[in-house]
Amino acid sequence: MDEALDFCRVSQDFWQKGELENAIEALDQAYSLILNVDTNDNPELVQQREDLRFMISKRILEIYASRNIVVNGKHDAIPMVMNKHIQTELTLFTKGNEKKFFIKSYKRSGIYRPHIVKALKEAGLPVELSWLPLIESGFKVGALSKARALGLWQFIPSTGYKFGLKRDIFIDERMDPFKATKAAIAYLKELHSIFGDWATVLAAYNCGEGKVLRVIRSQNVNYLDNFWDLYERLPRETARYVPRFLAVLHIIKDMEKYGLDPTSIDTPLEYETIIITKQVRLKDIAKKIGLSEKTMKQLNPELRYKILPRNEYHLKVPRGKGSVLLASLNNIPVSYLPRPAYVKHRVRSGETLSTIARKYRTSMSKIARANNIRKRNYIVAGTILKIPQKGTVIPKPKRYTKSKYGQATTHAVKSGDSLWILARRYGTTTTKIQRASKLSSTNLYIGQVLKIPGRDIENASGNSLGIYMVKRGDSPFTIAKLHNMPLERFLRINHLTPRSKIYPGQKLYIE
Repeated sequence: MDEALDFCRVSQDFWQKGELENAIEALDQAYSLILNVDTNDNPELVQQREDLRFMISKRILEIYASRNIVVNGKHDAIPMVMNKHIQTELTLFTKGNEKKFFIKSYKRSGIYRPHIVKALKEAGLPVELSWLPLIESGFKVGALSKARALGLWQFIPSTGYKFGLKRDIFIDERMDPFKATKAAIAYLKELHSIFGDWATVLAAYNCGEGKVLRVIRSQNVNYLDNFWDLYERLPRETARYVPRFLAVLHIIKDMEKYGLDPTSIDTPLEYETIIITKQVRLKDIAKKIGLSEKTMKQLNPELRYKILPRNEYHLKVPRGKGSVLLASLNNIPVSYLPRPAYVKHRVRSGETLSTIARKYRTSMSKIARANNIRKRNYIVAGTILKIPQKGTVIPKPKRYTKSKYGQATTHAVKSGDSLWILARRYGTTTTKIQRASKLSSTNLYIGQVLKIPGRDIENASGNSLGIYMVKRGDSPFTIAKLHNMPLERFLRINHLTPRSKIYPGQKLYIE
């Protein structure tokens, strides 16, 4: 294993010098060595070997990518290949049941594509990528997938957050075509630095780079930047995704050949931006400046409830309307977010419709009707119920007394984890984790699922304890202050110290 690592370091030196063939040869030597490593079925050695194998595979990808960049400059061309997979998609778009979708999507592309093309050129990326939103969302800024991907570029929340798209109660920037385009370009550039060829980049954009790398990892390590080598191994949706995109490029190149009108296209948005610091409705703004609410929503699609946030907001209005709005802003009333029609409740063990109805100050019949429940005396723990909104939710106070383990949870071991680190994180001891997980030693391996015993909670001296889920930016001090608790008390009931680290998603006790 050590000798293989030495060859990896040699490869790195060659790569930095620009000697790409020597760099690849050194990685081949390293790969041959790790295949012959005898692990004696030691889980830790097996994991180290697999991690090194994966690292070598990824490094070879990066070297091939850098070679392509050296040869092709900005690598700014997407190969216009044709095969049976692409032809199938092309036929669906031009003669099949997706022809109507293509025509409508192409028409909408005129609204946003000029900006996308400009941004791609500035970033040095192929302008053909400006057609990606056609197959992603049909150029609909509000398109929402089953996987909760949203907007022109179909970002899921976590990827959107990674690339700077904000989301709160008022706005979701995944629906902002301009900010989402900037984020998509950053993501595409990152993927291209990993894979080197655009077909594989598009596959990774659709299903995630991790999944594509796992497919590459499962086959011959000398992957030569050829998407079609991966085609049969990819998820069906992703396998279709790249041919669909390439089919779109073929159609766009000669629309009249396929009986389509290239001039039937919407015009770009014309607007100016003004800064507003008042929480008002788009409907009231539109009325004040003589426009429809639909027009204002089209210009500001990221507003989730058609209400501006209370803080500074950059509002887009048609050109010439900015000064009109600012002059009459004082006459527009402050507005508030609408109250949701339903709240969600996860059924706990022992709960009934009767107890849930009392908790939310509603009736059993209303809950049953909202959830299509016929047998009112039969609900299953874990079920998510919609509760019609009425009054204020009054949670039943819970009293916690000392128990052996409390409520256990599970943890999948990640790189860098150890029993000591996990014990600190979950406020327990290494011995209790070993006992609960039936471990014969302290050695862990990545992916191993451990049972983490709940904290021992001392009696709260008559006070009711609740559960708080840690959010990004929280600290023990801020949580204690938020709930009017002495910091010392908060730390003690959660088995924390002033220097303990807490993590988003972690559950802590509060009074």
